[in-house]
Amino acid sequence: MFSVNLKESTFQVQKSGDSILVNDQGLDWDLKWIDERTIHLIRGNESKVAELISLDRETKSIRIRLGYQVATLSLKDRFDLLLEKMGMSAAGAGAVKDIKAPMPGLILDLKVKAGDEVKKGDVVLILEAMKMENIIKAPGDGIVKDVKVSLKQSVEKNQVLIQF
Repeated sequence: MFSVNLKESTFQVQKSGDSILVNDQGLDWDLKWIDERTIHLIRGNESKVAELISLDRETKSIRIRLGYQVATLSLKDRFDLLLEKMGMSAAGAGAVKDIKAPMPGLILDLKVKAGDEVKKGDVVLILEAMKMENIIKAPGDGIVKDVKVSLKQSVEKNQVLIQF
């Protein structure tokens, strides 16, 4: 399943067998690929051509031209939706202020200390929750200002663990 944001609207898109469902409704368009960047959409007497202008894998956004209009779509896959549900949205990850506990757990390992410089994706700590080790990574570049937890400390969901 994917979530697609277009302007102020959000659409849930999923494949079910040979059908594509948008907000649980069957998509009744005939789709014919012209080339790897262009698709021809046909519904009844209506025909449109959609062209992929750009794809940004890091921000998971695409720009498409549909007829004479250009639109930017933001995509979220099932993992993005799960992280968002857990309160770990990656939106605004460039400006890191702090890292909060995504769930209650126990701090098993701290990989950083105050003053350390971290890059996006660096492991900062390991949190045990529900008998699983969860690797918590830096969502962006920054310098650790303060580590608010210690080894073997129990933490609650949304508790600040590290400040930048």
